[in-house]
Amino acid sequence: MKYIAQATIILAFTFAGEILNRIIPLPIPASIYGMMLLLVALLAGWIKLSAIKETGKFFIEIMPLLFIAPAVGLLESWQTMQEFLAAFIAITLISTITVTAASGHVTQYIIKLKNRKKK
Repeated sequence: MKYIAQATIILAFTFAGEILNRIIPLPIPASIYGMMLLLVALLAGWIKLSAIKETGKFFIEIMPLLFIAPAVGLLESWQTMQEFLAAFIAITLISTITVTAASGHVTQYIIKLKNRKKK
């Protein structure tokens, strides 16, 4: 019963993200809205981490299974994608390098901020 209650909380924020996605005309996925709402609720203390922790861990553990359906969809549309393969590879490489570099810089910045606060 505990897991059902925790999943209901997470799904409520997901649903709120879907609503925001329909209301706000920005090209932001509904899941991002939902995650941001959940983050704000956790940081504000409206929801305790213990209220969703176990189910959140479960969702993270099964995440690889959730990629099976999109992978099958890609295989089914292989003929269409073949002509754009070079572009897909280039975009994937550029975005991976960009995200990795940005993550590294942000991490280094946060570490420097923490070190300054300790002194």
